Amino acid sequence: MARTTHRTESYVRGNLARNIDVREALKERPTGEPLREYRGELKKERKMSMGFLYVAFLGLAVCVLVGSLVSYLKLQSDITTMVDTISKDERILNNLTLENDDEYSKIVNAVDYDYIRKVAIEELGMVYASEDQIVSYSREYSDYVRQLADVSD
Repeated sequence: MARTTHRTESYVRGNLARNIDVREALKERPTGEPLREYRGELKKERKMSMGFLYVAFLGLAVCVLVGSLVSYLKLQSDITTMVDTISKDERILNNLTLENDDEYSKIVNAVDYDYIRKVAIEELGMVYASEDQIVSYSREYSDYVRQLADVSD
């Protein structure tokens, strides 16, 4: 329990008292100033002063924060640039696809199968296959037939 004395204004808690170096405080204190006020000023000065490590830590934290912010903004800018590039490339691809489809339609429509048949029969001497030239195969599998050798007569 706490013991109080009527003669002094302070009281003691527990079995340990603070270790205060009074001699150094008395040496540094200006003359004529009460000791109690001077100790209070020393505590305030210690609380208000920032050490070198604390300032260095805060500076490092600010640098890391600024670096993170700059890299974030750069990434956002890169993403925006990439999205713009992709949309431009998609427009170019769509235009090229349309042009390719138009050219393919022109080529397919330009082929005259009657003319090809006429040239093949009249100029090259080709004829249609007769019934005895057609050979039918039975398939074991339903997906395809592969010819591995020439068919003999």
